[in-house]
Amino acid sequence: MTTELDEPGGFADFDALVRDAARAPEGLADVDPRRRRRRRWIGWTVALVILALVIGGPTAYVTWALTAPLPAASASFTEPAVPVTAAATLSLPAQGSSAISVAGGNEYLGAEAAGIWATSGPQEPAAMASITKLITALVVLDAHPLASPEDQGPTLWFDGADEDLYDTYYVQNVTIAPMPAGSSMTLRGALATMLIPSASNYADVVSTWAFGSRAGFVAAARAWLDGHGLAQTTVVDPTGISPRNTSTPADLIALGRIAAAHPDIAAIVDTPSATIGSAGIVNNTNGLLGTAGITGLKTGNLGAGTFAFLYTSRLDVGVGTPLAVVGVMLGGQSRESVNGDVLRLLGSIQEGFHDVPLVTAGQQLGDVTAPWGGAARVVTASAADIRTWSDTPITVTSDIRTPETYVDGEVIGSITWTAGPRTATVDVVIEGEIEPPTEWWRLTHPSELGG
Repeated sequence: MTTELDEPGGFADFDALVRDAARAPEGLADVDPRRRRRRRWIGWTVALVILALVIGGPTAYVTWALTAPLPAASASFTEPAVPVTAAATLSLPAQGSSAISVAGGNEYLGAEAAGIWATSGPQEPAAMASITKLITALVVLDAHPLASPEDQGPTLWFDGADEDLYDTYYVQNVTIAPMPAGSSMTLRGALATMLIPSASNYADVVSTWAFGSRAGFVAAARAWLDGHGLAQTTVVDPTGISPRNTSTPADLIALGRIAAAHPDIAAIVDTPSATIGSAGIVNNTNGLLGTAGITGLKTGNLGAGTFAFLYTSRLDVGVGTPLAVVGVMLGGQSRESVNGDVLRLLGSIQEGFHDVPLVTAGQQLGDVTAPWGGAARVVTASAADIRTWSDTPITVTSDIRTPETYVDGEVIGSITWTAGPRTATVDVVIEGEIEPPTEWWRLTHPSELGG
């Protein structure tokens, strides 16, 4: 079969044709290099067109040009700047001595926070006042455990000598609760009366009932303290009235963990008020219950400069499960000042957990330009922030792809930020549609379509 390309005057010498198409016109050998490159590009374009015509004819070329895959767009993209935040500052008390432990936030605060995270003031033994009653309750329950949350325990009967204790403690100006001769109360009720309003006469009677005498209780308390590694804690009476009942902040943090883990103690100390037999209506001396997640444990004071507070809190900082806080203050000037210091400290922890803004919705990150003309912006599909602690470093990674449809809103990737255990991700999209190339552009740009 003969085609016109084989006839005289046809395109038999294809290489010569390419050379002719790319050759500069006679007399223009010294023309601008850019113009020479442009002529060579035109020559190759013509050559490709001619080659298509030679191989398959005009119809084949048109079909190829109109259906060939489009060349990739030119895209520029810059990851957003990673924010740097200031370090948090704990508001530690300026009065007395204190210590705090925080569990459940190791990814943010470090594993050391679950031990003793921060302290202030002297860490030597100091009067713990009625925090002693917490030890009394734990020692009694160790010897006479309650079987279940519903178990009220054995019944304690009060006689004239017990009633006389009311008057004995009354003249000492300490907290007491009624204990009429001939009345009775369950062990759970008696412990609640000892812990909720901090009734000293109940601490005395319950401990004597459990161990036969004050000396018997003190010996049992010493053994219990030794068994729990609380070597810096001294108990000489069950009430805490004596200033010789002393402990260190570190020992009291350990005591707080033990008490918080004891279901009977934890339930009693988290009770704001109750009506208990002959004691009547009793109110908790811990006025911060329910504030800043505080769930206990025990207050105490022997006058100005001796106010004490061993506390627990389920502190919500917006990162899932609340943090488990155990803290203590000793040597406070007043109940109000101690409470204020505790709230400021817990508040400073909450404020240290903050939302860091990362990007805004529609924030431009780059551009996409198509070889056939037209451009669109590369933007974030939504705003993002990440909640983290203090100045925890934030890292960013991105995964951006070449557009496929070039339509407005097409997702071409994502950006992910990581801070501690938390991540935040937003889609990256095209803003503004890029129209497909015209048929004429396809027919006249075979070199671009050819890759």
